Amino acid sequence: MKGISSCAARCLHGFDQTGAWLGLLGIRLLLAYEFGMAGLEKWRGDNWFTEIQAAFPFPFGVVPAEISWQLATWTELAGAAALAVGLGTRFWALGLIVLDLVAWAAVHAGNGYNVCDNGYKLPLMYLVMLVPLLLSGPGKLSVDHWVRARFGRA
Repeated sequence: MKGISSCAARCLHGFDQTGAWLGLLGIRLLLAYEFGMAGLEKWRGDNWFTEIQAAFPFPFGVVPAEISWQLATWTELAGAAALAVGLGTRFWALGLIVLDLVAWAAVHAGNGYNVCDNGYKLPLMYLVMLVPLLLSGPGKLSVDHWVRARFGRA
């Protein structure tokens, strides 16, 4: 019995070590792709924020639609690039959480849960994936980890 528990402990330790390196990478890459595609769509498209600006929660509803459009576009583009490499992960996770909550309130909240009806399912999934990045950071396979290891935790 002791041999089995010892083997299980070694396996779990191996999973823990692998998870520290790879556990959050998939989440970062998926979010980077999704927010990056949304940012590219805005960058290439027309500003439709003027149509929904009244639905933005305070203080975002008082910001001119063109400024909100540019902030959303560049937050998605820069945040996606940063998440992909794990640079400034907590900062960008927080920024994308704010963006996600504004989009949820202004666009998705009144449409129910279903993705097909532009509901809040995707913003909820993004929020659930962004929170661990905010609270735990990007994992060891990231620029943030390299910088912290190289220059210390000052």
